[in-house]
Amino acid sequence: MENNFKAHILPTLTVNNALVAIAFYQQAFGAKVLTSNTAEGHTVGVLAVNEALFVVADESPKNGAIGPDKQTGVSVRIGLMVFDPDAVAKQAVDAGITTVYPVADQDYGYRLGHFIDPFGHHWEIGKPLF
Repeated sequence: MENNFKAHILPTLTVNNALVAIAFYQQAFGAKVLTSNTAEGHTVGVLAVNEALFVVADESPKNGAIGPDKQTGVSVRIGLMVFDPDAVAKQAVDAGITTVYPVADQDYGYRLGHFIDPFGHHWEIGKPLF
């Protein structure tokens, strides 16, 4: 491992169609595909929005990986912190994301909105005000 490696969290979004989801995240957030592999009908891709990395993977019920669209509620929200949350939120809405509440200055120190993508994942698009 290189000396400049830094520990980080790399979320994996489980979806029912990774190829469609990857295309959506490219359109909604301007995500770049860093790697993508399909083997035995199962796709996994690593995407980047600026320096923020995340993985998109097809469901694997035998491994307990099922998308949130098939569950009741979610346990994780993804915070996408960007320079211009209003522009990114508009781009995402234009691509088909659902608004829970729009981007606005929040009492807890963020300009932030809450959205749900077509695959059931919850996104908070914002930036700190401090």
